[in-house]
Amino acid sequence: MLRSFGNILTLVLLLVLSDGCTVSRQTRMAATTFDNGEYFKSIAAYRKVYVKTKGREEKAAIQLKIAEAFYKLGQYRQAESYFKSAIYKDPSDHSILLRYAEVLRANAKYDEAIKNYQKFLAVNPKDERATNGISSCQTAQELLKKISFYKIENLKEINSRWSDYAGTYPGLIETELVFTSSREDATGKKKNQVTGEYNADIYRSVFNAEKKKWDLPKRLDETMMVNTIDEEGASCFDKSGNTIFFTRTMSEKGVNAKVAVYESTLLSGTWSKAAVVNIGKDSLLTAHPSLSMDSETLYFASNRRGGFGGNDIWMAKKSGENQWSEPVNLGPEINTAGNEMFPFIRDNGELYFSSDSHVGLGGLDIFRAKPDGDKKWTIDNMGVPINSEGDDFAIFFYPGEEKGLFSSFREGSKGDDIYSFLLPPKNFGVEGKLYNKETAEQIEGASVRLIGTDGTMLRMKAENASFRFQLKSGVEYLVTAFKKGFLNAKASISTIGLEQGKAFTVRMELTPVDQPITVDNIFYELGKWDLLPQSIASLDTLVYLLKENPTVAIELMAHTDCRGNDQDNIVLSQKRAQSVVDYLISRGIQQGRLTAKGYGEKAPKTVDVKMVKISSFLQKGQVLSCQFIEALKKEEEREICHQYNRRTEFKVTSSEYREKFKE
Repeated sequence: MLRSFGNILTLVLLLVLSDGCTVSRQTRMAATTFDNGEYFKSIAAYRKVYVKTKGREEKAAIQLKIAEAFYKLGQYRQAESYFKSAIYKDPSDHSILLRYAEVLRANAKYDEAIKNYQKFLAVNPKDERATNGISSCQTAQELLKKISFYKIENLKEINSRWSDYAGTYPGLIETELVFTSSREDATGKKKNQVTGEYNADIYRSVFNAEKKKWDLPKRLDETMMVNTIDEEGASCFDKSGNTIFFTRTMSEKGVNAKVAVYESTLLSGTWSKAAVVNIGKDSLLTAHPSLSMDSETLYFASNRRGGFGGNDIWMAKKSGENQWSEPVNLGPEINTAGNEMFPFIRDNGELYFSSDSHVGLGGLDIFRAKPDGDKKWTIDNMGVPINSEGDDFAIFFYPGEEKGLFSSFREGSKGDDIYSFLLPPKNFGVEGKLYNKETAEQIEGASVRLIGTDGTMLRMKAENASFRFQLKSGVEYLVTAFKKGFLNAKASISTIGLEQGKAFTVRMELTPVDQPITVDNIFYELGKWDLLPQSIASLDTLVYLLKENPTVAIELMAHTDCRGNDQDNIVLSQKRAQSVVDYLISRGIQQGRLTAKGYGEKAPKTVDVKMVKISSFLQKGQVLSCQFIEALKKEEEREICHQYNRRTEFKVTSSEYREKFKE
């Protein structure tokens, strides 16, 4: 019996020791795959180890590794839960807070992210990634509201359920699209241990004009010259479209993967065997090439020495046949302590790149860097909808135009998807209606003139009291309407500084010269003639009208209601008319053009169309005499009529005034 027990105890000890050896070996294997950048593979390995691990701190360390692997893969939602659990199990490790804050920001949980950035800064007060992260969270809501006018579209005919990214037009032919994809028919059908998808190849699709859709993508190369069993990545072409520069990742078991830029040339329809582009000293990562239009400068991402953080943007100048100068880091305006990747140099000298550390919405955002002529750059976030709360990267502009392609893993994407973008042309126009200022009726047969600061001089006859003109961007315009028997009317329009097209609508009111015109909103204190401040806006409109019609002379007419003494009303109205004339003279109107006349209660108002629209109890043509007003049953209606009678008007007395100068 004792012997049997001893055998059982020995067996148990052997199993425990064997299990411990297995866990230790599996932990080493998981760590090796992580260190080699095989993140997808390491997640599976660490999950197996986690199940067999007992200690709280040991479990936290494993969860941290899984979280880091998900973070490297850009799978931020999965990373968030593992970081949170790792912090809970081991709150003493402050380094976790930074990564946790970054995934919270990527998942648009800005308030939570700020709290964790601040906790990290309490221990690491000078860390740029944390301070930039807080700035990003604080401005993210503003960036989400600041929507640019780009129109974007998911290229569903191109995209698959796998990663599709880094689209470009070789030879600047918009009907041919080259991009990178890890879809199922990849060369060699080898799985990438970093992503868990097939090793990516470079694909090509042609736009079918007859079917108005993109044809099924095919591999760019079937001869193993460009596409191989290894991973091919982001690419670019020279202006002819016959030379391709692309990223290739070569990995060997147990060895860190080597990422480099390769070059191949199309000769007689066949791609040459790709060769490594020698750009300075060796590094573990040289990727995402972008070639200037003159093919003299190559931009790329690299983690080589001399940088500012993770991956930086570098450039090298062509120094001879297949020779490049020593690379130059583009400096701290562009590069941060985080990662800058996927550069694109535009034909106008602007540089575009993606960053996870510049102030943005979360994950990777696309930024524009404008050179200022002194080896400095001005950096701007491209904003929504180019950027999102997901990863946005690998932008490509068609030369000379505001359109192109970019890649994104955002809501609505199957994975990394290719999107097209376009800034619609700025279409501007103006249309308007012509009305009689006094009666509010439409005016037929008027002429309208359009004058622009760019030299535009157009004239048309209004039809059905309407007119319409096309406008240009960046121009100031003057619209003038005129007809015999009316004073000219003008309106100013400007398209300067407008970021999107606009249709202007104007209502132009022409003042008739054959009837009195009421000047609305002229106010005095009860029984007084001093103008109140509220009257100035209306009087300035009259000043403008007189200055725009310099040959017109007018009579200013003031009226009272029929209450009070007749003679007193005459005196009061005369003083009020003179107050208006005095104001007009103070604003530069010649005295000889103005006559003041007080009518008291002698000229009651005749109801017009405009008054009927406001006061439905009135009828057009009705004279608002004392007899009519007193017959109204409602006190409110009687007071309205008295207000109509208490008015200031003007009428044109001459259209041929000439200013007299003293000799």
